[in-house]
Amino acid sequence: MANSDPIKLEYWYSRDLAQRKNWYSAVAENYNKARPLYPQELINRVVELTKLTSDSNILEIGCGSGQATRGFAPLDLSMVCLEPSFEASEIAKENCLAYPKIDIKNTSLEEWELETGKFDAVLAANAWHWLPPEVSYPKSVQALKPEGYLILLWNMSPHPSYELYQKLDQVYQIHAPHLSRYETPEDQENILKQLGQKVIDSECFSNVHSEHFLQEISYSIDNYLLLLQTFSPYLELPLEQRKNLFSDLRNILGQDCYSSIVVSYYSAFHIARVSELL
Repeated sequence: MANSDPIKLEYWYSRDLAQRKNWYSAVAENYNKARPLYPQELINRVVELTKLTSDSNILEIGCGSGQATRGFAPLDLSMVCLEPSFEASEIAKENCLAYPKIDIKNTSLEEWELETGKFDAVLAANAWHWLPPEVSYPKSVQALKPEGYLILLWNMSPHPSYELYQKLDQVYQIHAPHLSRYETPEDQENILKQLGQKVIDSECFSNVHSEHFLQEISYSIDNYLLLLQTFSPYLELPLEQRKNLFSDLRNILGQDCYSSIVVSYYSAFHIARVSELL
């Protein structure tokens, strides 16, 4: 139901650094519990295409609680993972305790002390649109080896069936009509094309390649509402408005006796090489 965080690209990175650093701190536990991980088939495909090995070094930007990190960590890759939220970084450290080659740092890309030419890949999972392009592109290029890769992972906005959407839409029209949106697979493919075009337009990377995988996840009512509460458009709502919205959503779901809610969405990646022109 919510707009995917990547949709309003310019909107999120236009916020000041202090606000961006702490945006998810209050919901870090919920984010860790409800946000889906990235499918291993997607991560394995990325590793195959980028030819990453146990000798490779990855810089991950905005790792959150480790939704993507946990997919790469068992492959024995060395990772430096930047996460500006203290709360999220602590959860990520706990999630990655079994992997000594994973180094979680509580800092932002802007504040991180650049390690020039060290990394085989720069990774960002649902985080690239939070970074000012005048920082993210040049600093990533500087951090990469001459033929290094940019890897962008995306979990698009999860949507229930259209039938359920229509029922819930009655509540949204009362409390938050701007949050009522239903994305078809074609809509999400178009969004992914826009995201890839931005990489091309940067002129910092070339040979952009993208693939996507249709995913389905089943949530309990509690966890579905928990998931929605981790999305930025909901975090922006005034507290009373948010309470009323979720109370009525719960009522609708309870009245119709939904034991589980199946949502579908695309998991996708863009990979690109450092431009030969740089």
